[in-house]
This record gives sequence, structure tokens and C-alpha cells, in this order.
Amino acid sequence: MDTVFIRGLEIPTLIGVAEWERQVEQIVVINVELATDITPAAAGDDLREALDYSVVSKRLREFVGAGTFQLVETLAERTAQMILDEFPVQRLRLELVKPRPNSGGHMVGIIIERGAAAE
Repeated sequence: MDTVFIRGLEIPTLIGVAEWERQVEQIVVINVELATDITPAAAGDDLREALDYSVVSKRLREFVGAGTFQLVETLAERTAQMILDEFPVQRLRLELVKPRPNSGGHMVGIIIERGAAAE
């Protein structure tokens, strides 16, 4: 199995539990590794056969940007499920980072893995 990855995708969204977090969009950063078979695309040098990372990135921006979430866990789980439902991906590893959760200068986040077990 091959891996297509997207790293450092910054998306503004409403996320958090505190009242102030519910009032202003915050940036979340998504890193995702997508297990897929790249051989058909590579054999024909054909984008139509590839897992188009620009399409995946656009869909992530739409999905995450349109949501309002309290927990990073919820956002990560729903985002992973959307990817598995909409793209030819057997499994994924998704890291979701909230860079400045309380203006303290640190980062928090979650890493999840979903989909079929590794072969």
C-alpha cells in the first residue's frame, strides 16, 4: 500500500468549549496520511487515476471550515470518517493540531488512525 500525504493544511474554524472560543474562528492544522494504491496513476501518468491531493485539500477546507466543534476529538473523528466515505482510501492517519488553544504559546492536538488494518 502507498501513502499520499498532506501536511500543514491550515484551516480556520470554530472550535473550543470556552465562550470566547465560540465567538472567533481559530486555525487548526491538519496533517493526514492516506493509504491508497498509486500504481494505476503512475502507470499511465494520469491524474484521473490518482488520489488528487488538491481535491482532498479543498474538501478538507470545506468540511472543517463549515463546522462548529467543541472538541478536537470530535473534529478529528468526523473528518476521518468524511475522508473514508468520500475518497478511495483504505486507511488513514490524521493529526489535528490546535496551535494556540489558550494563547499560551503551546500546541495541543490529537492523532487518530482509521480504516482497514495494515497488510
